[in-house]
Amino acid sequence: MSALEGSIERFVAHRALRASPATLDAYRRDLHALAAFLAAEGVTAWSALEAAMLRRFMGRERSRGMAPRSLARRLASIRQFGDSLVEERILEHNPARLVETPKLPRHLPRPVDVDTLGHFLDTPHDGSALALRDQAMLELFYTAGLRLAELAALDLGDLRDRRVQVVGKGGRARRMPTGRRADEALSAWLGVRATLCAEMEKALFVSQRGSRLGHRAIQQRLALIARQRGLPEHLHPHRLRHSFASHLLESSHDLRAVQELLGHAHLSTTQVYTRLDWQHLADTFDRSHPRARRRSPSSDEQEQSP
Repeated sequence: MSALEGSIERFVAHRALRASPATLDAYRRDLHALAAFLAAEGVTAWSALEAAMLRRFMGRERSRGMAPRSLARRLASIRQFGDSLVEERILEHNPARLVETPKLPRHLPRPVDVDTLGHFLDTPHDGSALALRDQAMLELFYTAGLRLAELAALDLGDLRDRRVQVVGKGGRARRMPTGRRADEALSAWLGVRATLCAEMEKALFVSQRGSRLGHRAIQQRLALIARQRGLPEHLHPHRLRHSFASHLLESSHDLRAVQELLGHAHLSTTQVYTRLDWQHLADTFDRSHPRARRRSPSSDEQEQSP
């Protein structure tokens, strides 16, 4: 292992206490890609890292077809790592802070219509162990608004008292209510889970081989179920999360509560995520703010009007 790679592994090990497994995997991929790039340029120590090198690296990744969102995540990983190098006095300053973040597209998945989604979730299945598992995943995605990585990382011990505890982005933990329908689906799945895996397996959702179900397998199962049940549109985990947020916001109009349920650190993220439109905000302002409500003209004013 090179000196560059050794520093990466120490950084990841230190972050393991507060970051999710998916975040740790992203750190490794992003930083090892940078280390390989630097090694090819003859750089053997992180103390030689400069902003110009990082710009060349990001430019190469862009030219290879990496999407803006993936580029932004890669730069965020490097910035976190650079901060740790400054703390260790390997660098005097973090050059990654001088590199501009790629502009991200604002397109978001369209939420599934609430009635269409309800009919889809209520469609009967064959009652097999895999069908019960898939139904539990669907209900949990929609009822708790989980990210794909959050659901895949769930262990049996994360289910407590009709709540599910997840570790989201940035290592932020939150507890989510599961709701009656998700509770029923989870109970049915737990009743047959032992037929697929060993007693010592701690993963909540397992494959036919008895091991933890991976991200790609979950995505494929959702797409397959959508086709089997006749859903006339593509279904993926993030679309269920977006539907959760949109439907909850439409019925509650409580943006702060939706922010907490989604696990967003900043309210602005939730506003973009749920596509709050200006007209809705303006209507709420007109109805609610004491200085915005229009009073009816008095009789005197009406008489004086031409």
